[in-house]
Amino acid sequence: MSQKQSTIVQGNGVTPGGRPADPEVVPCGQRRRFTAAYKQRIVEEAERCDQPGQVGALLRREGLYSSHLNTWRRQRAAGQLQGLAVQQRGRKSQQDGQAVELARLRRENERLRRQLEQAELIIAAQKKLAQALEQTLSDSKEAN
Repeated sequence: MSQKQSTIVQGNGVTPGGRPADPEVVPCGQRRRFTAAYKQRIVEEAERCDQPGQVGALLRREGLYSSHLNTWRRQRAAGQLQGLAVQQRGRKSQQDGQAVELARLRRENERLRRQLEQAELIIAAQKKLAQALEQTLSDSKEAN
C-alpha cells in the first residue's frame, strides 16, 4: 500500500512524501516575433475573407489572436510601414549623438545666461556705489 501512496500525485505536482512527481525543469517559452511580410500576408488574407467564420478559422490555423490582427490593421491604416516590422522592446537607445550634444549645449547656455545676469546686477550695483562714494567725497571736499 505504501508503494501505491508514493505514486499518487497531488494537484500541486508533489507526492505525499514531499518530493516532486516530475523533477524535469521546463524551459520558459520564447516571445513570438512576426516578420513584416508575414503580418502583411495575414492582414491581406483576412481582408479577403467574406464568409462568416473565415477570419476565425484563419486565426486558429495560424495560431494568432484577434488582437494581433487588430493591431496590424491599425498600424497599416496609420501608414506605419515600420510598425509592421519587428520592433525592439524596452528603452530606446540614444542613437542620435547630436540630440545629446544639443541638450548639453542648451543646459550650458542657460547656466551661462544666469551667470551673465548675475554679473550685470553686480556691475550695476558697483556703479551706483561708486557714484554714491564720489558724491560723498565731493561733498566732503566742499565742506573743507
